[in-house]
Amino acid sequence: MTAVELQLQWAPQAQFAGYFAARDEGFYEDEGLEVEILDGGPDVIPQVVGSEENGPEFTISWVPKVLEVRAAGQSDLVNIAQVFQRSGTLSVAFQEAGIESPEDFEGKNVGVWGFGNEYEVIAAAREVGLEEGTDFTKVIQPFDMTFLLNGDVDVAEAMIYNEYAQVLEAENPDTGALYQPEDLSVIDYNEVGTAMLQDAIFAREAWLNEEGNEDVATRFLRASFRGWIHCRENPDECIQATVDAGSTLGTGHQAWMMNEINPLIWPSEGGIGSMPEDTWQQTVDISVEAGIIPAAPDETAYRTDLSEAAREGLEGDVIGEGFTKDTVEVTPGGE
Repeated sequence: MTAVELQLQWAPQAQFAGYFAARDEGFYEDEGLEVEILDGGPDVIPQVVGSEENGPEFTISWVPKVLEVRAAGQSDLVNIAQVFQRSGTLSVAFQEAGIESPEDFEGKNVGVWGFGNEYEVIAAAREVGLEEGTDFTKVIQPFDMTFLLNGDVDVAEAMIYNEYAQVLEAENPDTGALYQPEDLSVIDYNEVGTAMLQDAIFAREAWLNEEGNEDVATRFLRASFRGWIHCRENPDECIQATVDAGSTLGTGHQAWMMNEINPLIWPSEGGIGSMPEDTWQQTVDISVEAGIIPAAPDETAYRTDLSEAAREGLEGDVIGEGFTKDTVEVTPGGE
């Protein structure tokens, strides 16, 4: 058995269910790997941890964050599998705020997260001629929806698989019932055109260049892909795997999350882990325009050969052709 570590981007939740499934179902073991999954969280910067010489062999991070540390000369992380094919970023407002598109940010308090999570929102505002501090007020919000619920912002950044559900799981004080989707207006950055690539699997170039490690990486990807296929076909089992992994969020919330994570992966036109070239270019262009990186990265920023080799060893549907999202009942507080 070869021992390797996987650094998660955040605390255990269904965002990472495929990796928990690969471990619990024995897929990593089938590939001769003993994988330790390291929790992330607000105090962990995965693209920095993963860049360390003695750091974990594999890291989950958003693409623009890694491009940023690479451009600064602080990392040789390489994208070896683009797991999320679409962005999960939204901006959410209550209907009475009258915010239906980025044009409506003008004169408003716009909530975003810091640490590189805000790029899609700010880029969308700039595309319609609005600048923070001049045309709208950027407010750094906590990693929840309290600012929106308390009226501290007019519109808040949210992930479709997490914070958006937190609003729907909250009680509307005017009705005594849970908030409903019709109470909210939602901006989807995939539709706006400033979506950026998010969860991908990275490994250090120097590590990959060591003898035998490309084979280790291929086996790791193959088992991880099996894990995500398992979650597509057996979401309930992956919800339980996430809960068992130590999630602090309720089972109901994890069910919502699993149901929204799968559509970010499936269908994957080129097969799971493939690189959607148009969205890669869009991510790079926005990163340059936003000053995240001074110029487009060179061709070593990602490679596709390892994910291709991993898919060749898989049986079954690696594309998710015909995949459709299920419906999940919202539960109070996500319990």
